[in-house]
Amino acid sequence: MAQKPKGRRLHLVHTVAVLSLKGGVGKTTVALGLASAALRRGVRTLVIDLDPQCNATSTLEPGESSASVYDVLKEPAPETVRAAIAPSAWGDGVDVLSGSEDAELLNHPDPGEKRLGRLREALEVVEDDYQLVLLDCPPSLGQLTRSALVAADRALLVTEPTMFAVAGVQRAFEAVQSEREHNDELQPLGVVVNRVRPRSHEHQFRIEELRDIFGPLVMPVALPDRLAVQQAQGACMPIHEWGTPGAREVALAFNLLLARVLRVSRSRRKASHRDFDEDEIQEAHEAVDA
Repeated sequence: MAQKPKGRRLHLVHTVAVLSLKGGVGKTTVALGLASAALRRGVRTLVIDLDPQCNATSTLEPGESSASVYDVLKEPAPETVRAAIAPSAWGDGVDVLSGSEDAELLNHPDPGEKRLGRLREALEVVEDDYQLVLLDCPPSLGQLTRSALVAADRALLVTEPTMFAVAGVQRAFEAVQSEREHNDELQPLGVVVNRVRPRSHEHQFRIEELRDIFGPLVMPVALPDRLAVQQAQGACMPIHEWGTPGAREVALAFNLLLARVLRVSRSRRKASHRDFDEDEIQEAHEAVDA
């Protein structure tokens, strides 16, 4: 029987699991881009690094903490949760619950209900502190990803416009639907297509294929394939601060994506994405120029 998360929707906090069940599609890039857009917009954000590769933690460069996501998932006591969170190097407004390679030791393929609920318990400790919580999931369906789906309000599915990635996002969608058994408030937020080259006929074909499969769940903004993304990550900087034309293009896309994430997450209705209106586009441009 589905459990209703305790204490949820009493506060204006949006909890979004960012996932894909295929590695290498840029899932962490999307989580970091949303965090960058949130920082520019003044939305207080917590990034929780559930991926044992710890790429989000490495890029955000949080201050030293005495605990990590491994400790939180073992025992989500309030003091442990707060000890695992540190401000990022990006500036006031983005905090990090640090990842750990040891988290892989907890990534059981068939965890019990108690284990699945620990991340949700941890978020209750800090739900008054943030407006947006981004859960960066590993590309596998074990305890780590399933814990994120139990804790989240919405799931953002990340894919690339390639044949194998499309198959991976289908599996991720099925996982979201299945996990509603443990979290009846969970809804798919949408499918975002990453690393798109507009002139590629293969990419356009795969995007149309995604629209045929997922219909209005496909986000009306795609994330362009630009070298600036790797450059900003290599420098451990927000994409909004990189400053090149390519970075500005990507930053604009993330501004639009964040606006849609926040809008859809406020509603219990199923996501159905229309094109952006003029006000949304103007606001996104202003955030890039801020």
